[in-house]
Amino acid sequence: QTFTAWCNSHLRKAGTQIENIDEDFRDGLKLMLLLEVISGERLPKPERGKMRVHKINNVNKALDFIASKGVKLVSIGAEEIVDGNAKMTLGMIWTIILRFAIQDISVEETSAKEGLLLWCQRKTAPYKNVNVQNFHISWKDGLAFNALIHRHRPELIEYDKLRKDDPVTNLNNAFEVAEKYLDIPKMLDAEDIVNTARPDEKAIMTYVSSFYHAFSGAQKAETAANRICKVLAVNQENEHLMEDYEKLASDLLEWIKRTIPWLEDRSPQKTIQEMQQKLEDFRDYRRVHKPPKVQEKCQLEINFNTLQTKLRLSNRPAFMPSEGRMVSDINNGWQHLEQAEKGYEEWLLNEIRRLERLDHLAEKFRQKASIHEAWTEGKEAMLKQKDYETATLSDIKALIRKHEAFESDLAAHQDRVEQIAAIAQELNELDYYDSPSVNARCQKICDQWDVLGSLTHSRREALEKTEKQLETIDELHLEYAKRAAPFNNWMESAMEDLQDMFIVHTIEEIEGLIAAHDQFKSTLPDADKEREAILGIQREAQRIADLNSIKLSGNNPYTSVTPQIINSKWERVQQLVPKRDHALLDEQSKQQSNEHLRRQFASQANIVGPWIQTKME
Repeated sequence: QTFTAWCNSHLRKAGTQIENIDEDFRDGLKLMLLLEVISGERLPKPERGKMRVHKINNVNKALDFIASKGVKLVSIGAEEIVDGNAKMTLGMIWTIILRFAIQDISVEETSAKEGLLLWCQRKTAPYKNVNVQNFHISWKDGLAFNALIHRHRPELIEYDKLRKDDPVTNLNNAFEVAEKYLDIPKMLDAEDIVNTARPDEKAIMTYVSSFYHAFSGAQKAETAANRICKVLAVNQENEHLMEDYEKLASDLLEWIKRTIPWLEDRSPQKTIQEMQQKLEDFRDYRRVHKPPKVQEKCQLEINFNTLQTKLRLSNRPAFMPSEGRMVSDINNGWQHLEQAEKGYEEWLLNEIRRLERLDHLAEKFRQKASIHEAWTEGKEAMLKQKDYETATLSDIKALIRKHEAFESDLAAHQDRVEQIAAIAQELNELDYYDSPSVNARCQKICDQWDVLGSLTHSRREALEKTEKQLETIDELHLEYAKRAAPFNNWMESAMEDLQDMFIVHTIEEIEGLIAAHDQFKSTLPDADKEREAILGIQREAQRIADLNSIKLSGNNPYTSVTPQIINSKWERVQQLVPKRDHALLDEQSKQQSNEHLRRQFASQANIVGPWIQTKME
């Protein structure tokens, strides 16, 4: 309905009209006539034949003319129009309306649909209850149509009497006034608009474009004057845009120049806390500092393009920024910035991962080192002690077993020392900031480990040597005991015999004792040799102990007979022998005297006896 009315508003100027839009354009004649009326140009002479080919040729001439005006007819062919395809026909008419009724509309640097919408907004702005935002629901209450008419011809509309809640009355009022006084045919139906949730946009635009063209003549003079002022204002605005561009570009490039070295700085920090701070600074840059610069860059490009467009529309030379401040220069700088930014973020994350691994390794090093140092505490002093010098053979064997257990423990700790050294090496390879202290601690542990190994070996040798010496001493003690005991018994028996009281009655008895005593005395040199041999065994044991700094307990574990006892008893024997000699000699003298007396008595008895016997007889 709307498109038909629009076409008729132009065809009537040629004294004709259409009744059915999808039928009356099929032969192409009225279509060519419509294009001549609205364009003011002559089209090629139409073919008057009634055959289908004639109709197609006429329609193609019309379509070619439309295409020559820069209009792209997508999927619209002459055959569809000749066949009466309503959809294609309406699409073609809408294309014509857009090109010849709407496209040339220009309002404040906007054109076509946007220009028409802006024109409507500007014209209806002073009117209450009118808010034109589109070409559909903004027109449903009819007030916008009445406002357009009242703005240009206030005597035709009593706008204050219109009510927003009576849209049908409002619409019909506007349509009737436009048709009667403005020569704008009625193209819309009030009830259809009101009863439709969203009125047809193309229909509204077509009808509103008729208002624009009806009132445009009256505005030409005003537009000419405004155009001069506008040119001056545009020139001034362009100058400001140029200055703003130069300043904004200079500031942005300066910021990029300052920021790139910061992003390209790859100086590693010593601790993860410092790297975390760098990461936080980078995140602040991404969240806080960069977004405004992104907006500035976008605004800069928008301003540049806007400026170039305005200059082109004003037929002025294109704007050429100062050297180094072209949009391409800014884009190149920005690309360099983002490359540095990407590399910086990757470096930060890798560096933090490296430091986390270093911290983990360093903590692992400290834990293992602390455990090892706690274990080694007192071990040197233990290995250096010479407790074996005063130990007995049983003690030394216990010490050897204890030392063997320590050696097993030491071997088990070898793996930990190797791990400590390996971790220290890895920390050096990963460039750990505190490597000097790690190396010093590791070196101290390794040196101490070497010392412990050396001391362990030395102590084992000392224990084994001492064990061997104590075994030798023990064998000497055992031999001493085996020989000292019978010798001690012999001396005790000798002392007992030498002190034994004797009673003899005859010279023969005393001589027998003297002979036995002489026999005893003849054994004394051998006994003395045995004593010296026994004492030599003890001296040999002591010599071995002294030579090897072994402190003997002083007591032979196998006997209580000490050299002092042997010497003391031997000395006693030596003292008793001469006493026994004197006693025997005295007794021999007595017995000899007694024997003499006995002999005298016997001789006298031989004389007296017979006399006595005679007397008795």
